[in-house]
Amino acid sequence: MTAVPPWDAFTATEAEVRAMVADPRWQGLSVPDRAHVLAARILVTPDGDRWLFGAHARWRLLDPADGRWLPAPPPRGTRARQVGHPAAGLPDTVVPDGYDFHAEPGSTQAFIGPDVPERLTEQLRVLLRASGRKSELDYPLTAFGDVFGSDVPGTVAAVWGTIMWSAYAPAFDGNERLITVFGEYLRRSLPGDDWVRWLPAPPLLDLVTLVAERMRAGRTREALRLAAVMADTAQLLLLDTRFRPRALALLTMVEPMLRRPELTDPDDAAALRRVWLERCPARLCRALLVENDPEAHFSHTLYDLVEALTFLPDPRKGAAAFLADLSDSGGRLPGLLDHRLRAAYEELRRAGLTGASAAESTEPDGFPVQARAGGVSTAPAPVPAPVLEVAPPDRWSAAAVLGAAYAMGLAWERLTGAKVPERGLPGQSALVARLIHERDDHSGLK
Repeated sequence: MTAVPPWDAFTATEAEVRAMVADPRWQGLSVPDRAHVLAARILVTPDGDRWLFGAHARWRLLDPADGRWLPAPPPRGTRARQVGHPAAGLPDTVVPDGYDFHAEPGSTQAFIGPDVPERLTEQLRVLLRASGRKSELDYPLTAFGDVFGSDVPGTVAAVWGTIMWSAYAPAFDGNERLITVFGEYLRRSLPGDDWVRWLPAPPLLDLVTLVAERMRAGRTREALRLAAVMADTAQLLLLDTRFRPRALALLTMVEPMLRRPELTDPDDAAALRRVWLERCPARLCRALLVENDPEAHFSHTLYDLVEALTFLPDPRKGAAAFLADLSDSGGRLPGLLDHRLRAAYEELRRAGLTGASAAESTEPDGFPVQARAGGVSTAPAPVPAPVLEVAPPDRWSAAAVLGAAYAMGLAWERLTGAKVPERGLPGQSALVARLIHERDDHSGLK
């Protein structure tokens, strides 16, 4: 007989709210009425924390100091009871409109450990070869010049940019074929080393610039070809959940231009970017937080990180250890954390264990090949001891933690300008050591 899982207040409340939001009548309610319904289903735990399941189908924790409801995974399995809460105290931003509950499911896994599916890689290789045969005179490289040589056509950059923009966390195995097929076009070695490539996430504006420049030059046909290459690449990326949400969002932005080429899109890059973002349907809004609301995007990557660490006795302490690697000279970080996560981070700060990335102290750099008598050793060099040893139970959990941690670092960079070191942050590098011997697996994506 199949064991019945124990009843959990958070799971039950979440199911109840999901059912209400899915009801067609939800759309007919005013925002105050929706807030009233949600306020009646707030949970309180024995430690006094108040929890709300709201916008973007995510839990929020009330900060008792300032009344903010910040995204935070709940302590499932903890006793909780429903309490009354004034509906007027719920800001509109935490009340779901309904569309945000239909977000495209994705994965937080990095591309270290589980590889990109072989079928996807082969199809992208064919697309890249066709793109590489175009002329750089017809398709000048107006973006991604730091990645590719000046004689590389913009069509190649369109493939690359679509992959990198769509990736939740573009950290790849050094031998990942999806990356190595670009080798002949690269201007210089990619960030990282032979074990891991810690790749930057480009802004949407870089992709838009490729198209807008051709439009300004009166080369409409070439502009449409670049948009088509982006659409073709995004269509293929839907096969991998680590790309799917943003790839789908990009498709919705560029396809109207291809279906109706007579539409007059602006040829100014900033204006064209706004038009593309406005085309994206509301159900994909969370995939575009990286462009529309960097602070909210950072909060959601933190949520993903804490969720990925649920195998730990205290996931927030694990998340705080990764946060400790961030450079925060302005002291902005604590104000963005829920009060439980903030307490864990402040404990590390008082111990002098935060801000390691300010000096990019990731020595030794990556995992170099080390000379030895009689040959070479490809064993990784030792990495700095992390603030807290994180030991995921399996390779897929490790890939999820690594992806969420790297996405969090990139979100912090987007928000504050604090660069992620080319060799990764210390906590990420320590975790990589658990994955590097399990590469080239084409299964196991969650």
